Amino acid sequence: MREDGSVSPLMQVGVNKTVLYQSVTKLSSTWPKISAGLTKTKTPETCLALSAVKTLRQPPPAEIASLNSYVSGNPDSKTAVLLVTDVFGYGALKLRKLADKIASAGYYVVAPDFFHGDPLTPGANIADWLQNHAPEPAVEFAKPVIKTLKDKGVTKIGAAGFCWGAKVVVELAKEAEIQVAALLHPSFVTLDDVKGVKIPIGILGAEIDQRSPPELVKEFEAALVTNKVNNFVKIYPGVAHGWTVRYKDDVEAEVKCAEEAHQDLVDWFGKCF
Repeated sequence: MREDGSVSPLMQVGVNKTVLYQSVTKLSSTWPKISAGLTKTKTPETCLALSAVKTLRQPPPAEIASLNSYVSGNPDSKTAVLLVTDVFGYGALKLRKLADKIASAGYYVVAPDFFHGDPLTPGANIADWLQNHAPEPAVEFAKPVIKTLKDKGVTKIGAAGFCWGAKVVVELAKEAEIQVAALLHPSFVTLDDVKGVKIPIGILGAEIDQRSPPELVKEFEAALVTNKVNNFVKIYPGVAHGWTVRYKDDVEAEVKCAEEAHQDLVDWFGKCF
């Protein structure tokens, strides 16, 4: 229960407190020193400044499986792509622009608000925020979205996860809830997670990334090859964690590399669907 008397969204959907505690505890090993190096006004050093995360005022969002969502593309398409955002949420302008680009390839794209109106904001302590927003319980928020899409006639579903969202998507890929997956500058994803993937998966990594350094991404690739899982793995030079949706508009190299990654993502879905 919150101070204002309202109930946390996690409690509304019946997420067991023990499960949540265990999920947050696991984060400490996959996101090292998450609290030790933070003050009440800082985010992890690998994340771009919050001031670079622009949000866009939009008409009222669509509601899918009780979650406010940004949607783009033909709602009658039989192929859908689920976007699971980074910690800054579904309102980020660059995330929505990417959703529109993916939709232009003929897909119905859905970016739900898995944070229930509570994304990470300037001045927030990410360690505190993660206590209520661990990625593992969010898998249970994604499953009703997938079911709703299937109920409306969608026959093929892909999912892309960004940073925080990559952990959600890799869990869906392990359970084969979707047909194709993509992880972009993933956080919290372990080698054991990747070894459990059962469907085609793309991994787009940054050269400068403490959360998923190139050495770890190469281990991911080796595991997928060993397990004969169809994969696309690429490390983009000169860019840092989060660049695909938080690139700086005035840095030509970042924009170019982000656009390259966006096209690679669209091509990956096109190859696998």
